[in-house]
Amino acid sequence: MAPLLRFAPSPTGPLHLGGLRTALFNHAFARKLGGHWILRIEDTDTTRTVPHSVEGIQHGLTWAGLDFDFGPGRVGPHGPYFQPTTANKLQNGHAYRCFCSPDRLSQTRERLARAGLNSTYDKHCLSLPSEEVARRVRAGEKNVVRLNDSMLPVRAEPEPDLIFGSLRDAHASLPTDPVLLKSDLFPTYHLASVIDDHEMGITHVLRGEEWLASLPLHLDLYAALSLTPPKYAHLPILLNTDGSKMSKRKGDVQVLDYMRRGWEPDAVLNWLALAGWGTHTESSSHGDQVPGRTAVMSLSEIVDNFELDALTHRRTTLDPVKLEYLNKHHLVRSRSTESGLRAQALRGQGYIRDAFPDTNASTPVEYIEKVILALQGRLVTLMDLPTAAPYFFIPPAWDDAEARAMLDGISLADYQAAVRGTVECLVKSMSQWDVQTIADSLHAQNSVAGIKPARFMTGLRHATSGVKNGPSVAEIMYVLGKQKTITRLEEADRSCHAWFTS
Repeated sequence: MAPLLRFAPSPTGPLHLGGLRTALFNHAFARKLGGHWILRIEDTDTTRTVPHSVEGIQHGLTWAGLDFDFGPGRVGPHGPYFQPTTANKLQNGHAYRCFCSPDRLSQTRERLARAGLNSTYDKHCLSLPSEEVARRVRAGEKNVVRLNDSMLPVRAEPEPDLIFGSLRDAHASLPTDPVLLKSDLFPTYHLASVIDDHEMGITHVLRGEEWLASLPLHLDLYAALSLTPPKYAHLPILLNTDGSKMSKRKGDVQVLDYMRRGWEPDAVLNWLALAGWGTHTESSSHGDQVPGRTAVMSLSEIVDNFELDALTHRRTTLDPVKLEYLNKHHLVRSRSTESGLRAQALRGQGYIRDAFPDTNASTPVEYIEKVILALQGRLVTLMDLPTAAPYFFIPPAWDDAEARAMLDGISLADYQAAVRGTVECLVKSMSQWDVQTIADSLHAQNSVAGIKPARFMTGLRHATSGVKNGPSVAEIMYVLGKQKTITRLEEADRSCHAWFTS
């Protein structure tokens, strides 16, 4: 049977990196084995629902290219995809109504704690006569439904977690008689997820490590309902660089932030996939297929290489430096085709216009393509285009500190000789315009001028860009074009006397 998985976020805020990684692994596992995955919105707590969260979650998944098979807006055989489908399927004896007030519950917990007991509830309402329960319900008295944990059926030893392996019995950490149905008639997440997983036919549940503590309760519910549980795999928690737990309420973890900053979707997925991937047990049969710690992979390559038992159960730090490395390489990959380069230039065009709204910046797509190729390896994201090489779009800032520092060790005479000689060379003898021809011509002109190469090239770099680092002078001139290069050199020649005498 083909696997069926689900990604089940709650609509309590934006999609965060941990959620995106969970969706990614559900997607990869399903696609690798020819199965499907569902987007299911777990709206069991209406008081915490944030407007437009669902649209934000879907927007983040679409941006990342994680195409769920069924869910909101994609009708299939497993709906509904909002709100749990049922809350009252426990057989007699496994659940009971509780009418205790919040004050009584608080006092009971304090009393039990003072007595040194692990219990969190005294089962006060378990023994209420059925007639009294019915009367109080008819009267509209607020109540919840609790699981009777003293009447649980004996269940078999659970299957090992697909990532963590065999787990110790954690029943002692569960609250006494957990609430299953709240006073607003909504089921708790625990009951809703168990029933929805069963009714949707979910075969595998891939979710975060934080749900490990709830696994005993979920397995108890399956046993009380006489249902077969799915296979479970709990994904290790992601950590911030300082070792703290990554949380959607703390730090820079919203997917929307990464979208706004221009990160490539494939790079972010690659980064998340490698978090905990690449370490495997000695008994794993997939050692040769485990990607390296900085392996550059597209989404389809992640799917092809994905092996659940190659994931480590250790908590993993998300290294922002690794994301920069991966993003650079994904940009290089993308622009290796004409269509990929054109797509980057179209995106870059918007960033450039935003950065220089009040200038006559050069922004034709064909021009931006040349800029991108000249800056290969220097761009972390496409949003860096305006700041990495502003001289391609606006005149150089010849008067700023960096530009002035470039002139240290160069005389006015050498500067003028380099600039004027180059202008003459470009006007008279440059019929072909490509990087190699320009470089050869500059080398020849340097020999004619009799200036040390470092001074000659630094003078030209100053005149064309005003910055110390960047592409070669020949590459800068090629991108600017012959006429703009000549115009810029002539302007530098007219202005340079003030730079050397002030």
